[in-house]
Amino acid sequence: MKSRKPSIPYIIWMVIFTMIPIVMIGYTAFTDKNGNFSLEPFANAFFYTGVFMKSLWIALISTAICLLLAYPLAYIITKMRHSTQNTVIMLMMIPMWMNFLLRIYAWVTLLQDNGPIDMLLSMLGIHATYIGNTGAVVLGMVYEYLPFMVLPIYTVMSKIDGGLIEAAQDLGSNSLSVFRKVIFPLSIPGVISGITMVFVPSASTFLVSQYLGGTDDIMIGDIIDKIFWTDQNTGSAISLILMIFIFVFLILMNFFGDEEAIA
Repeated sequence: MKSRKPSIPYIIWMVIFTMIPIVMIGYTAFTDKNGNFSLEPFANAFFYTGVFMKSLWIALISTAICLLLAYPLAYIITKMRHSTQNTVIMLMMIPMWMNFLLRIYAWVTLLQDNGPIDMLLSMLGIHATYIGNTGAVVLGMVYEYLPFMVLPIYTVMSKIDGGLIEAAQDLGSNSLSVFRKVIFPLSIPGVISGITMVFVPSASTFLVSQYLGGTDDIMIGDIIDKIFWTDQNTGSAISLILMIFIFVFLILMNFFGDEEAIA
């Protein structure tokens, strides 16, 4: 029997930093400020149903745009020389080394009135407001999470057996047929991983909408961040509902991944 000792630090880490906080949130969500059992926090949480649905909608749009951009980009990268692939991936990861908030501030500077983008487009006769709206929030989401979509798709694509592609070509398949019947089906696990890695943080983020969005672009993460200072019970209830939704989403993604693996 293999020793389980190497897994002990991981188990301790999970218990302290994952399980205990979840239990504390669950306890707080089902109690009032006096520590008595109460469902009032959930009743209060349902007042934010509109914000919750809009957060999911923005996260869905951001995830879809990331997928549309990342899939062809990952495919193009796999066609490059190996040394060039490493360089491109490195260039893509370098901005991720910068603090999350600093990257948002950079977009605030770029999109603000009389900023570089506004001045450039004004010279072309295009006048608009580029910050303080849903479009700016989606742009910030796509910028922040695009690498998390590209990397899993690229990793799966780069591991596709070239012999399968050659076999399809030998059987008379053109480039489009090879992509449709070989490359795309085999890359689905990477797509599912990318969707999961982008949608989950997009649905729960709060900084992007605070700095790039307007008053109507408040997301559920902003509500949780704000309400915890005054009402931890309601904040915990909202957090628990969001966690349950994300947990169901992860189960569905794993289910589709398993179905694809079986197929």
